[in-house]
Amino acid sequence: MTNYHKPEAKTIAKLSDLANLLRIHSLEATQASKSGHPTSCSSMAEIMSVLFFHTMRYKISEPRDASSDRFILSKGHAAPILYAAWAEAGLFPTKDLLNLRKLESDLEGHPTPRLNFVDVATGSLGQGLSVAAGMAYVGKYFDKASYRTYCLIGDGESAEGSIWEALAFASHYKLDNLCAIFDVNRLGQSEPTALQHNMEVYRKRVEAFGFNALVVDGHDIEELVKAFHEAAETKGRPTAIIAKTFKGKNFVNGIEDNFSWHGKPIVGESGQQVIKHLQAMIKSSSFDRKIPAPVEDAPKVDITHVKLDSQPSYQLGEQVATRVAYGTALAKIAKNNQRVIGLDGDTKNSTFAEKIKGIDANRFVEGYIAEQNLVGVAIGAACRDRTVAFVSAFAAFFTRAFDQIRMGAISQTNVNFVGSHCGVSIGEDGPSQMALEDIAMFRSIPGSTVFYPSDAVSTERAVELAANTKGICFIRTSRPNTPVIYKNDERMSVGNGKLVLKHDNDQALVIGAGITLHESIKAADITAKMGINVRVVDPFTVKPIDKELIVEHARACGGKIIVVEDHYMQGGLGEAVLEAVAEEAGIVVRKVAVKEMPRSGKPDELLRRYGIDSESIAKQIENFVRH
Repeated sequence: MTNYHKPEAKTIAKLSDLANLLRIHSLEATQASKSGHPTSCSSMAEIMSVLFFHTMRYKISEPRDASSDRFILSKGHAAPILYAAWAEAGLFPTKDLLNLRKLESDLEGHPTPRLNFVDVATGSLGQGLSVAAGMAYVGKYFDKASYRTYCLIGDGESAEGSIWEALAFASHYKLDNLCAIFDVNRLGQSEPTALQHNMEVYRKRVEAFGFNALVVDGHDIEELVKAFHEAAETKGRPTAIIAKTFKGKNFVNGIEDNFSWHGKPIVGESGQQVIKHLQAMIKSSSFDRKIPAPVEDAPKVDITHVKLDSQPSYQLGEQVATRVAYGTALAKIAKNNQRVIGLDGDTKNSTFAEKIKGIDANRFVEGYIAEQNLVGVAIGAACRDRTVAFVSAFAAFFTRAFDQIRMGAISQTNVNFVGSHCGVSIGEDGPSQMALEDIAMFRSIPGSTVFYPSDAVSTERAVELAANTKGICFIRTSRPNTPVIYKNDERMSVGNGKLVLKHDNDQALVIGAGITLHESIKAADITAKMGINVRVVDPFTVKPIDKELIVEHARACGGKIIVVEDHYMQGGLGEAVLEAVAEEAGIVVRKVAVKEMPRSGKPDELLRRYGIDSESIAKQIENFVRH
């Protein structure tokens, strides 16, 4: 191992003292809030001391500096010691730690980016390593910078499959700028973990995934310093430091290594005795907290005002699947901005995300069939505004990553999700592949924007808009070809729908999106022959939905609305419309949607069977208007 120098005794003593000082802060903060996880903080105190006051290079003046090392606390319940480390580093007064978990304080029970030193929210366990892998991927392949990424993982959460998805991803892409630290303190919430302190099993498992695995005493300062040095020197593969620790380390009165103290503040006389014991262990009354400076080599990045490199170029009536138009648009914005990236889970030739490879193959990230990790990597890639990330998959498969997506919202991420193969219109593949709950899922995400483009032109515009929209965006694309209905220069915007068909004496307003918009247009031709004229609206975005447009044209049609969607009845376009008109007197909404578990068949057969083809819609219109 090159250039390793054993730290001086005074350095080891300082870091040991700082570890116990971090323990004291964690105890006092959880005592003040009467809640929290001080024993979970204590097991990682030496790790935090070495990382924050010896190993990591970062700026106190700018915690999210582009060139600084990254740190992800995957075991987010240990937030008090993370806050304590930043306070001891000088970012804010240590007295503020006593505001832990108070309503008006940003020092919440688990970390969120309301704090300027937190990149992503953690606390739903098993997700931090995927995010860290995304950060490291950007650092190695896009920024090509010196900063390193560290992720601290609890041994309990290592039972989550997403951890092992992340290990596989990091190893495959040789992320030697990533260091995973497993805090193996033996105890879960309600009982000991499955492996407890079987360090050799941890080592073999991590090595099998292609990591450089280092087993250390997690309370030995010198071992930790040496391990982090070796991690930095290891090339061609990431490193995992597997640290044997004890929950409640240095806590007297039978608290150390006792699972019954999980998630409990140590208050009263017992708490004071623990603090006095820790204070007695601190040898120095003062010591420097010099933070190593980062190497300023991360490039400046501008991800604002992302545009299509060229305008849409389709013929009215041309048959183009919106999933194909997505791929075209992704390539166009990638050509316009070098920080646009595409990620996919081995469906790139079906989602057409692979088109970005025609612009720059290096800006496509294959996540393989591991959607939870795929989403986490994208969230990490988007951190610190380093990339504009578009993640594509069959829309149905995003449901297995719902927790990662909702945590992305708490993380204030700007990731764009594109789900293809929605609804029964995909045809023969059957219900396991049919997204019929995806709109409901993404509508439920706080601050999300849900696009449902109905032709190639509106799809290209949706991609352009999503690239510039804050928060989580979802674009729903369809498998079948559909006709182009908008001119290439049509202006589209978030929250504004389009009136696509109108007569002077319309008797109902029909709202459809994607496949059902085109079926609704055909249904209008059928009902016109019956003497029933209807007007048709394309919402473009389901969230936010264009309430003014809907109410205006519903009133012009006698207050009758029919919503038709290739989605289950619950939570989709129909319910978005119902919410929009809920307080509007005299408006009645009829929902037409998939009401039962579908089966395989040809697309036209399935649309007819589940009542969302043009003839079925026409019958619904006739019944609604005349009865």
